Amino acid sequence: MTGTPPPHYERDLVQIAARITLPVVLVGLMGVGKSTVGRKLAAMLSRDFVDADDAIVEAAQRSIPEIFETFGEAYFRDGERRVILRLIEEGHGVIATGGGALMDPVTRAAVLDRGIAVWIDCDVDTLVERTARRGNRPLLNAGDPREILTRLAQERAPFYGQAHIRVVSENGPHADTARAIIEAIDKWL
Repeated sequence: MTGTPPPHYERDLVQIAARITLPVVLVGLMGVGKSTVGRKLAAMLSRDFVDADDAIVEAAQRSIPEIFETFGEAYFRDGERRVILRLIEEGHGVIATGGGALMDPVTRAAVLDRGIAVWIDCDVDTLVERTARRGNRPLLNAGDPREILTRLAQERAPFYGQAHIRVVSENGPHADTARAIIEAIDKWL
């Protein structure tokens, strides 16, 4: 759905939002738009939004690159798991997770059992373009971003594929992706 929504859309949103009783948990590779789309989605559903990466930074009082550099990825994933479990327990409306969150079996089980998992998928070319805009992606600092993103997409697809819903993010307004998620949730419910 692109462009202006039909006149009944606001009424439909209220009805769909009322049926959503679990947190909507956005998963997918870095650069797919989980945070930006998540903010739009939360606003459309009149729910709160929280970015798990921001919550991790707040809890650790360090940036994600600092956590990776000082303590390593395993330490980061442990903190990420604890933060995501807390956010789900707190019942936030829309939660954006880090790209590797579903790799952890405990995190994955919590997201799938106590949330509506939405995989935002995107082609690698778009991911390379989007991730080049920000320099705070520790996993991309170890080589060619295209090769790394291609490998991560292949490794993580089986885990992302367990999500209840899959939506493709394209180079268009983030509101279009948010509307596609709402439509998919409506059908899934």
